[in-house]
Amino acid sequence: MERFVEVAEGVSLWVESRGPEGAPAVLLIMGANASGLAWPDELVERLAREHRVIRYDHRDTGASTWAFDKAPYPLTRLGEDALAVLDALGIDRAHVVGFSLGGFLVQWLLVAHPERLLSATVISAAALQGTPALADGTAQAPIDPELLELWSHMFEPRDLEAEIEWRIENWRRLNGKVIPFDAEEFRALERRIIAHAGRHDNPGAHARADYSALARGAEFVHVTVPTLVIATPEDPTNPASNARHLAGNLPRSTLVTIDGMGHAIPRAVVPRLAAALLNHIETVS
Repeated sequence: MERFVEVAEGVSLWVESRGPEGAPAVLLIMGANASGLAWPDELVERLAREHRVIRYDHRDTGASTWAFDKAPYPLTRLGEDALAVLDALGIDRAHVVGFSLGGFLVQWLLVAHPERLLSATVISAAALQGTPALADGTAQAPIDPELLELWSHMFEPRDLEAEIEWRIENWRRLNGKVIPFDAEEFRALERRIIAHAGRHDNPGAHARADYSALARGAEFVHVTVPTLVIATPEDPTNPASNARHLAGNLPRSTLVTIDGMGHAIPRAVVPRLAAALLNHIETVS
C-alpha cells in the first residue's frame, strides 16, 4: 500500500506499507538525501512475511515534498517526521531500523522518544556527538578523506546520465572492496529512484540542515530500549570501531558484524542483514 502522509503544512511524505496490518511494525529510516526505495525490495519482503514494514521518503527526497530552500529545518525534524508517519498509520510503537543518517535519527529517537520504540537498530552510523570514548579509548573514527573529496562534488549540476554515473561511482566506493560491486544493480536502483522522484538533481538539503540538536550522546546512559548495532567493516564512513564505540555506550545493546559489508545494501548482504534484523526483533518481542 502506498500513500502520502502530511507531516506539516505543505509537506507530504511518500509512504509504503507492506505485510499484515495487525502485525508488529518495522519502520525503516533511510540515510541522507536518499529515497526510501534504497531499502532493497528483497529485504522489505523478507521482513514483511510476519511484520508490517514501512519505508518512506524523507522530505526533500524521492516523491516527498522538496521545499528546504523555502522552509529550512533542523535534522531532528526528520526524526519527528518518522513519528508522524507512525501516527498517520495508527502505530503506537515500532521496531525502528536506521541506515546511515537514519541511524543517527534512530539514536535521537532513543533519547527523545523511547516510548515509541519496541526496539532499535543502527546500521552504518557513528554515535551521536557527545558520546564519550570507551575505557579502552575507542571513539569515533574519521571518514576516508578520498571519499570526502568525492562528496565535495556531490551537489554540482549534472545531466541525467552524468548524475547516474556519479551516483554509481559513489556506491562503488561505499560498497567496499570485499563484496564484488555490481554496477548494473546500482544503475537500475538509481534509475528507479529518479523515475520515482521525477527529477535527478540533488540539492543536498540534509547536508545543509542543522545537526546541532542531534548532539545527545551523553544521554545514552539512560537508554533502556534494546538496540542492535550492526558493524559494517568495509564502510569507509563508519569503520567497525565506530559500531563498537556506539554499542559500548548503550546499556542494552547487541553488536553484530556483517563481514564484507560497506556503506551500502547490495543483494549479496540482504540474507544476512534480514536474518540479523529478524533475530533481534524476535528476541525482544
